[in-house]
Amino acid sequence: MAADLAALAGQRAADPSLDHDDPVEEVFEDQIACADLVVLNKRDLLDAAGADRAAGRIAAALPRAVKIVAVSGGKVDPAALLGLGVGTEEDIENRRTRHDAEPEHDHDDFDSFVVPLPDIGDPAALAARVRAAAETHDVLRVKGFAAVAGKPMRLLVQAVGPRVTHQYDRPWNGAEPRAGRLVVIGLKGIDRAAVARMLQG
Repeated sequence: MAADLAALAGQRAADPSLDHDDPVEEVFEDQIACADLVVLNKRDLLDAAGADRAAGRIAAALPRAVKIVAVSGGKVDPAALLGLGVGTEEDIENRRTRHDAEPEHDHDDFDSFVVPLPDIGDPAALAARVRAAAETHDVLRVKGFAAVAGKPMRLLVQAVGPRVTHQYDRPWNGAEPRAGRLVVIGLKGIDRAAVARMLQG
């Protein structure tokens, strides 16, 4: 609580440590930059004008055409969230966030890169390599797909740290090369070459 708001504002203006973007605003902008779908929750707590303002603010921040779904109580049909088939991992370089052009920014603590994969024979062995990379290097997240010899469907691979899941998601289509790729997100300075060697086997 502050008794003198003008004095507080003056104090804040004189403090150089407060000259920084609002971290909540940063998270909002970065998530909007990467979104394939936006869920506007708690719609039941807004009147029509408030809902329009919220949707307008989101739409103005979106870098491309993305659907906005309004829901109440966090209840959204899983079919609207899963299996969108948008192939975000194939377009990761175009999902720009506010810090991509600021290499010296204090919060720029992550690296991301794409590892091409040769055809694999054993999905479990690939999952083990992803897990080992996370355990021995600064890998935070892995997402992508692999081509499995003799299988007509793509193998979707996702990992958060050493927790790895994989399943077939859809058939390869004739318009795309049958080639696997994994997007790796790690801490700044991660040994990209070593991680790539591990993932490629």
